[in-house]
Amino acid sequence: MRASVAVLRVAAAVAVLVAVVAQWENSLRDPGYRFVDFFGYFTIQSNLIVLLALATGAFTVLRRTTPPRWTVAVRAAATTYIALTGLVFNLLLAGLPSNDPYTVGWASDVFHRVIPLYVVLDWVLFADRDRQPWRRLWQFLAFPLIWVVVVLARGADFVPYPFLDVATLGGGVVALWCVGIAVAVALIGALVVAASRLRLVDPDRRVTQRNGS
Repeated sequence: MRASVAVLRVAAAVAVLVAVVAQWENSLRDPGYRFVDFFGYFTIQSNLIVLLALATGAFTVLRRTTPPRWTVAVRAAATTYIALTGLVFNLLLAGLPSNDPYTVGWASDVFHRVIPLYVVLDWVLFADRDRQPWRRLWQFLAFPLIWVVVVLARGADFVPYPFLDVATLGGGVVALWCVGIAVAVALIGALVVAASRLRLVDPDRRVTQRNGS
């Protein structure tokens, strides 16, 4: 069972890596491409965190010892951030017209649909994790908060998502969106912490074979 879980995680990690490289390669053709902008998107950053979590999770699940707490914490954070990425995109951004000819469609599906779904299922189903403390919620909030502060500090130089466009929406509306993002992170994080109490599929479970008579 451990090998199967590891294979799934490696496959998902490879999918993330291939999608990031494909999108990056296509974005390089954009005359306005800037390295700091491409890797400044929360979508890209959350998927890279997932890549780290999946790689470490694949390695630790093969060990027949309790995984280090920091790897489980990274996995919990990655689940929170990628779930936020999937929800924001599918609820707010998917229906908006896109004028970016450099977006790779299948890579976008990997970032916003395939990987969020897999990572959430991986966290809920596979019990190679300990119970996460509720104080973890404050830690989950740190990264999105820093990301928002950096984006707003850059101002009109970099507006990755329309709900952070101060010039168009105004500072008050963007502030409300930031509060909404913080609430969403807290709610998703609470579900992630609660799900860590579940023990649905034990990677140590052996498949029993019955001999025919």
